[in-house]
Amino acid sequence: MAGSMKDIKLRIKSVQSTMQITKAMELVASSKLRRAKERVEQSRPYFETLYRTLYEIAASNTEFSSRYLTQRENKRTCYIVIAGDRGLAGGYNTNIFKAVAADAGDREFCVLPIGKKAVEHFRHTGAQLLTEGYPVVADLSVGDSFEISRLVCDGFLKGEFDSIKIGFTQFVSMLTQTPSVLQLLPFDAPRPERGKAARNLILYEPNSEEVFDAIIPEYIAGVVYGAMCESVASELGARRTAMDSATKNAGEMIDHLNLYYNRARQAAITQEITEIVAGAGGGD
Repeated sequence: MAGSMKDIKLRIKSVQSTMQITKAMELVASSKLRRAKERVEQSRPYFETLYRTLYEIAASNTEFSSRYLTQRENKRTCYIVIAGDRGLAGGYNTNIFKAVAADAGDREFCVLPIGKKAVEHFRHTGAQLLTEGYPVVADLSVGDSFEISRLVCDGFLKGEFDSIKIGFTQFVSMLTQTPSVLQLLPFDAPRPERGKAARNLILYEPNSEEVFDAIIPEYIAGVVYGAMCESVASELGARRTAMDSATKNAGEMIDHLNLYYNRARQAAITQEITEIVAGAGGGD
């Protein structure tokens, strides 16, 4: 019985140590999450403005035909996949990998992974990696986003792949993060029929095609940076939720172990009293 009580006591100490770690990680994630949310809110207007400009050019002009708009047989897709640098974030990493796999299906694809977990996952699955140069998503800068944009745009124009998509996790709220796969190229916008007058026609210099082609790399860089901001905030939100749940589970486990310990202690005391009474009775 003494051995059993000692084991329970050691188990309680072990769970208490784990609980301290999960609580600390929850507090760290909560602290970082506030800054990450601010960065998400600041990055969204840039992406929305670029997208609206491209949409207006493509939807109101029939005079140009950009290679970024050309729909071709989708034999091969390039996925930019943003995952986390660490685990302990619930299903955050697994969910985005499942979303990309479901979107790819049986089609041929290559991957530009961003984040340690993305690099490890696609290296393990044997997917063709465009580059492994971005293993830390938290360190991704605006300059890195432009490098990624140039890399995938060059590959698209050279015909190395027929479409570009980005897989990331959209930050909805503290408790909700949604894995998303967004098509970047070819740019999808309704084109007016030739011969029909377009309303709100804007004059672009030197011409609409050059303006459109110049904005596309900027647009993709903006999407990559915005998706990174969304993903980092989502990872922190998921980690905060997971660590909060782990801390509560540890507390419940400690309560159960304390109950078992008290029962074992009570049983040991009862046994000692019984032995004393039995010994006294034998002496009579």
